[in-house]
Amino acid sequence: MKPDSPRHICFLTGTLNAMAGAERMTATIANALAGLGHHVTILSLWDTSSQFPLHPGVRHEAVFARRPSFKRAYFATIAGIRRHCIRHRIDVLVQVDTMLELFVLPATLGLGLHHIAWEHCHFDEDLGKPARRLARRLAARSCRQVVVLTERDRQRWLQALRPRSDIVCLPNPLPFPMPAAPAPRASKTVLAMGRLVPAKGFDVLLRAWQTVAAEEPEWQLVIHGEGEERTRLMALVRELGLQGSASLAGVCHDPLQTYGQASVFCLSSRYEGFGLVLIEAMAFGLPIVSTDCETGPRELLDPARDALVVATDDANALAQALLAVIRQPELAATLGANGRQKASQFALERLAQRWDALVRASN
Repeated sequence: MKPDSPRHICFLTGTLNAMAGAERMTATIANALAGLGHHVTILSLWDTSSQFPLHPGVRHEAVFARRPSFKRAYFATIAGIRRHCIRHRIDVLVQVDTMLELFVLPATLGLGLHHIAWEHCHFDEDLGKPARRLARRLAARSCRQVVVLTERDRQRWLQALRPRSDIVCLPNPLPFPMPAAPAPRASKTVLAMGRLVPAKGFDVLLRAWQTVAAEEPEWQLVIHGEGEERTRLMALVRELGLQGSASLAGVCHDPLQTYGQASVFCLSSRYEGFGLVLIEAMAFGLPIVSTDCETGPRELLDPARDALVVATDDANALAQALLAVIRQPELAATLGANGRQKASQFALERLAQRWDALVRASN
């Protein structure tokens, strides 16, 4: 195949019907490669619905209509993946989670595919699934490339696994064009965004906000996202007496408007794979207050230049950093301007070209 020929590319994922970072990036990169002329399919393991708009040239199919028990449906899943690859003459298979290697390796035997694993979690986190460590070892031996999101994670893969695969650092791109102007930052609003799960540390943020709200009662905290922790976090809001100053606003359906109406962005995570919301907030010139967690924030942020960074699980330190940004307009303006400059490095066009080069790499 000529290096400049379009490829038949399949992105294999669990589902696109979830408002989460890996799913959003799957749609973003698939759309970008379709826009560059490639033949792109997305194969979800279940559900053909998508939370994200897809390019007209992207075909979305699913192995199952609803989520099955993958222990019982293991061989049916393998057969479904193999059928899709043959039917659509797939040249390049991108699995959007290294765990999928447990299906992909047997499904693609003998097909001669260019096989890429895309890791969205940092190397030292298995998300409660010990099999993920086995899957990573398999991916490091059988894939042509493993794409990771940070240089720190790339080094961990190299040190821990001595892989046969090429470990490539490709950060997530900004999923929308750089805003023409920064947010006006006219409202007294601190924004946080992410799935309502323990990893995001929203319990710590609410405890920090109790201190902030007592000292700056005109300010509001808005947390966008959904997840298993909603009931617990709502109870915590009531317990801390924050009903008038903190809200759990649900899924964010219009990120451009949401960032545009905020004045400060806070990331309170205990760990992150990347932290795309930081880049999004920076694009709008929002000053950042973040925890110093692995791996994204530690690599993406330059403390005191484009963010104030504090230790994880430290509500008091988080509160003091938020108060510093709220009370020092010049500091907030400097952090925001420097962050906006950095965000431009993550433009979708630039990262799409790097993905294009990756999928066009000759055998």
